[in-house]
Amino acid sequence: MSNKTLRTVHELLQHDFITEQEVPSLDKLSQIYAIAISPEMVNLIQTTDDPIGLQYIPHPEEAITHPDELNDPIADEALSPIPGIVHRYEDRVLLKPLLICPVYCRFCFRREQVGPDNGLLSDQQLENALQWIENHSQIQEVILSGGDPFILSPRRMKHIIETLNQIPHVTTIRIHTRVPFSAPSKMTAELIDSLESDKALWVVVHANHPKEFTPAAYQVIKTLIKSGIPLLSQSVLLKNINDDVETLESLLRHFVKWRIKPYYLHQLDKAPGTARFYVSIDKGRQLLSALRGRVTGLAWPTYVLDIPGGHGKVPLGPDYFNPQTPHSVLDPNHKIRQI
Repeated sequence: MSNKTLRTVHELLQHDFITEQEVPSLDKLSQIYAIAISPEMVNLIQTTDDPIGLQYIPHPEEAITHPDELNDPIADEALSPIPGIVHRYEDRVLLKPLLICPVYCRFCFRREQVGPDNGLLSDQQLENALQWIENHSQIQEVILSGGDPFILSPRRMKHIIETLNQIPHVTTIRIHTRVPFSAPSKMTAELIDSLESDKALWVVVHANHPKEFTPAAYQVIKTLIKSGIPLLSQSVLLKNINDDVETLESLLRHFVKWRIKPYYLHQLDKAPGTARFYVSIDKGRQLLSALRGRVTGLAWPTYVLDIPGGHGKVPLGPDYFNPQTPHSVLDPNHKIRQI
């Protein structure tokens, strides 16, 4: 059993997660993308190509950038007026107090590059970001994202929440995180207490495979629920991890069983080095279509694509009904069936 976060190529080699032949290429890759596998995930990995190993262990293929892959696939940088702020939609804003994730989540949506000081905004940059939100009265919802916000210290998190509480036009705070599943030991009572808010505060937790639903993660989820925080889920459709009906059904059922409402199933952003995880949109739609009727509506997520270039999310769900042919539906193979 490991109690240490793996942060170097040498440590990966010691755990037999990589081979000697892979070391030179992964050394180069580690200069661009952070390595950090939490103890919980180290202990959960059974083989390098199991659903957990594929998500967390770097691979030499990730050094290959395909022509259709972009460093900033959804144009966060272009939509960032100041450090820590991304303003894509009129009434909401991303607040990124941590620009990269020290607990390397691997393909949450896009890749997070190595940066200075773990990408933590300076105190002044954070105050500037909070001031920017206060100065823009159209902002009603603040979404803490990044880098995972639950890597922040309880003191810093409490300061952010208390400051947002004092901004009259902010009505909703949303926190996107993978920490409850990827590193549940970091979810201390002090951190959860720091989330106390007068606003509507939601936590969106990220898991991609049923094996991530561990007893330690359950205790964190249970504590968040007992604190009165409503929970939503998000997942990314990933090749050889959750791109079959049985796995996807199990994942969604696990969320509902744990009182987490499935929210988003993301089409993978085409960031550099992610090609080996890519699932076509056609296959994604077929999977969603096959799930219709197999799972309760409570377990039904919205399948979405973040359009490259910063144009925002669009739903990709399958079509079932055409008003031009009201007495027919589309079956799971996208063929018209009379009713």
